[in-house]
Amino acid sequence: MKNFIITLVIALIATPFFAQSAFDKFDGQDDVTSIIVNKKMFDLMSKVKVDASDRETQQYMNLIKKLDNLKVFTTSSTRVTSDMKSAADKYVKSAGLEELMRVNDSGKNIKILVKSGASDSQIKELLMFIEGGGKTNETVLMSLTGNFDLNEISVLTDKMRIPGGDDLKRATKRKK
Repeated sequence: MKNFIITLVIALIATPFFAQSAFDKFDGQDDVTSIIVNKKMFDLMSKVKVDASDRETQQYMNLIKKLDNLKVFTTSSTRVTSDMKSAADKYVKSAGLEELMRVNDSGKNIKILVKSGASDSQIKELLMFIEGGGKTNETVLMSLTGNFDLNEISVLTDKMRIPGGDDLKRATKRKK
């Protein structure tokens, strides 16, 4: 009995370390393009030497040091879009995210949700969901974690050419 309890306690403690994110199921699907950048890659990127006079690149490097994970999933499949929307809605409820803004632009529905950090402008997690619309009818699900300022995100989306980055930039400018 004692061994069973010890095994159960170890299993419960270890589960968070091996648990997948709510969106990992989209990685590797045929109809989904995925971009996943982990903390190790952000650490490596932050060590690149840059010209100190290039202010925008310097801002980018400072932001990279604050990030933990970036996951972007895109699809044009209506089946996968429905699955992404369901997963995002379920995750929003369980993760305690609050809606920052919602935009309906030319048939494109954009939702930006955040988990706040120590101050109002500090963000621990940003979730963006763009559903359809536009010429490509592409759906984008993006999750970004770390400890960063919302105003710094446009630099990241420009430099990394993240799908949906232009929508995120326009939406955060409207917020100001």
